[in-house]
Amino acid sequence: MELDITTFFNEASPMDYQASIAEIGNDAARSTWQAACDDSDDYLMLDSEEKREEFRTYVKGFGAWSWGEICAWSDQELNALLIQMISGDIREADLDTSEPDWEKYQKDLESGRISGRIFKGDDSHIYYYVGE
Repeated sequence: MELDITTFFNEASPMDYQASIAEIGNDAARSTWQAACDDSDDYLMLDSEEKREEFRTYVKGFGAWSWGEICAWSDQELNALLIQMISGDIREADLDTSEPDWEKYQKDLESGRISGRIFKGDDSHIYYYVGE
């Protein structure tokens, strides 16, 4: 499933949602999760039950949560997790700049340094791939 993340990519500060203790202190996990939950409605990318169900199935494959736990998450929490995942991928790929270097991103992708879930479409929109 491809999600249009253009607004999030252009407006959000990924470090608000994905940062380490070394960067922002001992409450990094709690504060980034809270920020993702607080801003979930502003960056609602899982905006249909079909998208939410596909994302649930995707994260089930991580093996970190049971199906019951995943289904118990609110729509806000589910979208917040996606926000954190996208933010981490943006930061890992060094795309969190005012002028992302897409050529470097492509080289990093080809070398296997990054996951490559983010891509720029022909329509100048930015997308995020969820799935195997």
